[in-house]
Amino acid sequence: MRLACLSELQPNGKIKNILLFSTDIELTGEQILEYYQARFQIEFIFRDAKQFTGLSNCQSRSGQCLDFHFNASLIALNLAKYEAYNRHSSPKPFVFSMTSYKRREFNRHILYTFIDKLDLDRNLILNHPNLPSVLSYGTLAA
Repeated sequence: MRLACLSELQPNGKIKNILLFSTDIELTGEQILEYYQARFQIEFIFRDAKQFTGLSNCQSRSGQCLDFHFNASLIALNLAKYEAYNRHSSPKPFVFSMTSYKRREFNRHILYTFIDKLDLDRNLILNHPNLPSVLSYGTLAA
């Protein structure tokens, strides 16, 4: 078994150790770290697809229907991530949260509904400097 140990100095002065294992003894420590990072990204994709885009909600037994359902679920997740990435304008690195994306889109929808139903001036509201804080109300801090 191959073992990779990561040590990180915390702000409180304590050292945080992370142990990563692999049964492939030919891998370097850097490769083990890269594989773990990729694995966690894949797990986040499946978690978000199950929770938000219905990955596990198909009741069909047909292989073709299941393929279509799984592809549709993962495409919906990828489109949401793509749109969030294109809207990202902050100098901070891009971090995607499907929970925050869903909340932001709900806030946008309800704001447009209020504008239309109350016959408000769309340009005045959509150009207001506080609009980003209104749209991000209830989102997770990254």
